[in-house]
Order: sequence, then C-alpha cells, then structure tokens
Amino acid sequence: MRIIGGTLGGIRLNPPTNLPVRPTTDIAKEALFNILQQYVDWDGLSCLDLFCGTGNISFELASRGVKEVLSVDIHNKCLLYVRDIASKHNLEAIRTRKADVVKFVQSCGDSFDFVFADPPYDIGVLPQLPELILSNGLLNPGGVLVVEHPTMRKLGQHALHVETRKYGNSSFSFYKQPDLQP
Repeated sequence: MRIIGGTLGGIRLNPPTNLPVRPTTDIAKEALFNILQQYVDWDGLSCLDLFCGTGNISFELASRGVKEVLSVDIHNKCLLYVRDIASKHNLEAIRTRKADVVKFVQSCGDSFDFVFADPPYDIGVLPQLPELILSNGLLNPGGVLVVEHPTMRKLGQHALHVETRKYGNSSFSFYKQPDLQP
C-alpha cells in the first residue's frame, strides 16, 4: 500500500496483517483519484472516510491538502494504526472516531465536501448506504460521495448518482450533491 499523490506521494505503508480489512488496491485508488480530479479541488475540503480500515484513503486525502479528514471505523486496532501513521507523517488533518458507521451516519449532525465509504462487502445495508448517507445530510452542496462496492452487488437507485466505474471485482459509485443556486 502506498500514497499515490500529494506531498507524501510515493511513501509505502505497511499496515499490520491482523487488521480486519480489505484495503483499496493502489491501482484502483489511482484510478479513483484520477476520476475525482473532474469533480473536486482538494485544497481546503472537509472529508469523511467511512469504514476507514487502514486509513488508505484518509492518508491520500491528507497528502493532497484537504482541511480535515474524519476517519470512522468500529475496529480500535485500525484507528490506532491510522493515528500512528498520521502522527508519524504529521498529517494533522486526520481525526479518528470509533463508531458503528451506520449508527454514526444516522446521528452525525455534520456535513462534508467529500465522503468516501468502503464498507465490508458482506454488509447487509450496502444497497441502501448511499441513500442513508445522503438522506442524513452528510454531504455539503456541491459535495461528492463515493461508495466502493463489489461489482456483483448493485446499489439502490438514487437521483444523485452520476456514474459507476468498475475495476475488476470492485466498483466505485459516484454521487454529486447539487450546488446551491444563488
């Protein structure tokens, strides 16, 4: 696992093998961030990384200059690793929160410019996850949501769905909140 771009681009990370995760591959992550260039300018954004696992996406976001990243996961070992790497590389934008992600989404109360969700592929709520995130107001006007999911599992239809890109067994579904009209 490595950080693809930004100030820490090229740094290799070696998370412990005992973490209960399935990190986004470097190839898929590079493709994802290439696609995201058409949707977002990272400088100063507020971001949310749901089911953060190894912090792979959180580190990528912090390296690219976002204002803040809230990394949420239920596994304490994952959060300890994220905190350790963030401290080691002075990634002060990263904060962590231990929480059941579904309960967190329903009670968060904050909104973000970019939300990334990479749930366990066998999670029952996966088809409804985009609706859950969007209906609970987690995305700012003009914000982007990306949900990583198995290619064979389809997500529920949503009016804000923009596109889905497939990378082998994994797919990224993109949602964009409309900008506020003056």
